[in-house]
Amino acid sequence: MSDLHLGALGAQPARALGFLRAHRAETYVLVGDVLDQWQPLLPHWSADDQAVIDHLNARQAEGAQLIYLRGNHDPYPERAPAGTQPRVAAQDQHVHHAADGKRYLVIHGDKVDARIFRAHAFTRLGSRIDHMLRLLDRGLQRLSRQSPGEAKSSIEALLAWLNTLMHVGRKHERKLVDLARAEGLDGVICGHFHIAGLHRDHGLTYANCGDWVDSATGLIETFDGTLKLVTAPVPVASSQPAVPDMVEA
Repeated sequence: MSDLHLGALGAQPARALGFLRAHRAETYVLVGDVLDQWQPLLPHWSADDQAVIDHLNARQAEGAQLIYLRGNHDPYPERAPAGTQPRVAAQDQHVHHAADGKRYLVIHGDKVDARIFRAHAFTRLGSRIDHMLRLLDRGLQRLSRQSPGEAKSSIEALLAWLNTLMHVGRKHERKLVDLARAEGLDGVICGHFHIAGLHRDHGLTYANCGDWVDSATGLIETFDGTLKLVTAPVPVASSQPAVPDMVEA
């Protein structure tokens, strides 16, 4: 899972928690931008955000492996307030050994951004702009008496369109695949771009977990090593948890 952005106004922690509960795993790989606690005005840390962290820490205490990679929004997760951090030291990248023997470079993905986009100042600015737009969006939803999450608003659609426009041509995919190829690996697993994907268009496997702001997707691995991209359903009170058959989430 990548880009949960817990603490950000646009995050969907309840949906992420539902996905985690439905897909009980032996290993959880958090592919960066799990915490996003530098929002302007008041921090937006909710009980649902905390419930995601508590679930992950509880699974680790039960024996599951927890792997945490740094993202550009959480470069120093150890500085987060006590109790809001996954109980594992963050690392820059990881090589995942799948059940079928394939090996994947796991990396957040911001490493292949243009230099200006990798600057922490730019990341913070982007967070603040996103936060203010989503505050405006919530205000407009209240005025129109629309429930949050009822339908994608024009501001949410605009943010998604701008993100897609920034990555036209999929150069970021090629660059990340090239990193895996240079290390003799079978593919790359990343996040960061908020564009979920799973394909071999560039010769090796490219897998992007997606995010928990817009796409609400996660990558799972079954016991035979197959990778699957799964979109979490919108939470419904009557929904029943799925029976898991994977080793990775």
